Amino acid sequence: MLRYLLAWFPMLVLAIANGALRQATYARRMPELGAHQLSTVIGAAIFGVYIWFVIRTWPPVSTQQALQVGLLWLALTIAFEFFMGLVLARRPLNEVLRDYDVTRGRVWVFLLLWIALAPALFQLFDRN
Repeated sequence: MLRYLLAWFPMLVLAIANGALRQATYARRMPELGAHQLSTVIGAAIFGVYIWFVIRTWPPVSTQQALQVGLLWLALTIAFEFFMGLVLARRPLNEVLRDYDVTRGRVWVFLLLWIALAPALFQLFDRN
């Protein structure tokens, strides 16, 4: 599992690059909610390619292990988001939780689900 733990760190770089792209380009030309949604879709595509590469390079031995990898990445991603929001940015909890509110069009939770499930999905597809 150590290799999968280490494989999570490039996801941070990809996420930061995606955020920088958002802020430097389309976030200036569209409403914040739309930019959030577009950025989430772009992030899902970028992460999908990266996760596929990781799973092809280091295939999990089972679907259970692939699910464990996804849950590890999910936990690390959520912990990082809360650390960044609450500790470094000193934002209140309700503001940090805002991106989890699907009823207001926030789609971040779907990206988290993708991060959790993608390793198992790619592992299943590669097995067949």
